[in-house]
Amino acid sequence: MGVNNGGKTPQSNNNAKGLIYYAAIVFLITMLLNALVFPAVMEQKVLEVNYNEFLTMVDAGQVVQVQKDTDQLLFLAQDAHGNKQVYKTGLWEDDSLTEHLYKAGVTFGKVIPQRESAIMSFLTNWIIPIGIMVLFGQLLSRMMAKRMGGNAMTFGKSNAKIYAENETGKTFADVAGQEEAKEALKEIVDFLHDPKKYADIGATLPKGALLVGPPGTGKTLLAKAVAGEAHVPFFSISGSEFVEMFVGMGAAKVRDLFKQANEKAPCIVFIDEIDTIGKKRDGSGLGGNDEREQTLNQLLTEMDGFDGKKGVVILAATNRPESLDQALLRPGRFDRRIPVELPDLKGREAILKVHAKNVKMDDTADFNAIGRATSGASGAELANIVNEAALRAVRMGRKVVCQEDLEESVETVIAGYQRKDAVISENERRIVAYHEIGHALVAACQSQSAPVHKITIVPRTSGALGYTMQVEAKERFLMSKEEALNKIATLTGGRAAEEFMFKSITTGASNDIEQATKLARAMVTRYGMSDQFGMVALETVNNQYLGGDTSLACSPETAKAIDDEVIRTVKTQYEKALEILKDHAAKLNELSEYLLERETITGEEFMEILNRQ
Repeated sequence: MGVNNGGKTPQSNNNAKGLIYYAAIVFLITMLLNALVFPAVMEQKVLEVNYNEFLTMVDAGQVVQVQKDTDQLLFLAQDAHGNKQVYKTGLWEDDSLTEHLYKAGVTFGKVIPQRESAIMSFLTNWIIPIGIMVLFGQLLSRMMAKRMGGNAMTFGKSNAKIYAENETGKTFADVAGQEEAKEALKEIVDFLHDPKKYADIGATLPKGALLVGPPGTGKTLLAKAVAGEAHVPFFSISGSEFVEMFVGMGAAKVRDLFKQANEKAPCIVFIDEIDTIGKKRDGSGLGGNDEREQTLNQLLTEMDGFDGKKGVVILAATNRPESLDQALLRPGRFDRRIPVELPDLKGREAILKVHAKNVKMDDTADFNAIGRATSGASGAELANIVNEAALRAVRMGRKVVCQEDLEESVETVIAGYQRKDAVISENERRIVAYHEIGHALVAACQSQSAPVHKITIVPRTSGALGYTMQVEAKERFLMSKEEALNKIATLTGGRAAEEFMFKSITTGASNDIEQATKLARAMVTRYGMSDQFGMVALETVNNQYLGGDTSLACSPETAKAIDDEVIRTVKTQYEKALEILKDHAAKLNELSEYLLERETITGEEFMEILNRQ
């Protein structure tokens, strides 16, 4: 487990020590002021009034005590608020004054002004107000920290987590399914182990390596594994942590991060989601992105300024490489771009084995079968599948995970949990059964389609009332035009079965329609599988690692022609699916009735009934 030098515990201790020191200093200064500067006590202020006002106060009964001095009278009286105050007035030759005072009930004696401690006065007038302001500032600081996600008063300090040597807890053995990326990073590890070998020949290590790939493929894990293999300190920070409310604070954090890295060299600095601060500068000049651009400029400057021979390696991860500023990607900064792609079949099987090390599995567990059923899954999703299988085994009261748990967890991740309390009418169950058998039958009757693995009409929490799962026998990287057309036909098979058997259609084919249209459009605009347009790119892909949104790159007239071609393609395959179902109407009925009875059937059961004479 990492040692977080910038974490809460050390920082809290430092703050507590600082407050103790400050309190001690303030106390000493107060004592010195009280002893050397101020007198031990100071008298209360004496107010002066004229003689007429004095007589008025006597008649009003406010005067309590009187003292005759050489040239003045001192008297103690109550003010308008009832508080006792010492007054003085000039001495007047008045023979009747004594009798007047006696009648008013005034006593005669020495009037001594109230005395108060100078230190108490200093504390009351200075220390206590300042203390209240400090406490208010602390409260305001905490409120700002909660809103800004950190300590609001540590401007200019980076929030990088610093892991000591060997404490990332990860090595290359913990990373599976990314052999090419590991090979590219092993050279960095070798340099950090023996930099002299490279210095002797005059070679310098690339200052930075950019890990790019879809979410969940293990980019952060790879960076930690590099630090674990090299036995060097590991600085980890997210790009969003450089984003600040005040202009210039992000740049200050960059300076502080590289200062710390240079002090601990050799080391690895890992910036996750670097696209947060590394986006292309638009040059609009509107001033809306001053803070982000200053942070980026500081990052570029720091990467140019540090000595690569000291062994400071910058690793960064992003799933939006196309949005990065070109200045970041030039040689001398992020020299290497290391793809961390979705794993293939062999990689998925290896990842499942890594995550199953600490899970009790029985002999039925077949990771190859699960790997084939999870084409396109990331490492994080595969880890989730293993965990879901373990949780299911516990729910079922078993102490080991079996193959059934793994297969059910695949379906849970893909389609959600089973909705056991869902109430579906018999008519709708029949429609769903024919719909799913329609998919499977069209797929099985075409020569270049993936084999049917499972068919179910058990509702799922994702909203699906049933689904048909097809699993390729081997890993596939290319799709021919015939295979693409067959897939569109399979997708339309459910709707075709509804129309053929019930002379009506439902909303259950919405996802099938979306997938079929998307594939047909890609055939025309991206794959060059259209006789009308041929090998012409009519569409561009944006954010390929984040869903792959597309945008047309053609005229409105061409866009209309593309729409016509897509509609024609889908219609042709729909008619093909309808013909297949008409030719196998008896099997469609037999298989649908069997599915209604069992709710879930395997691909072997399906093929056995289909091939039965």
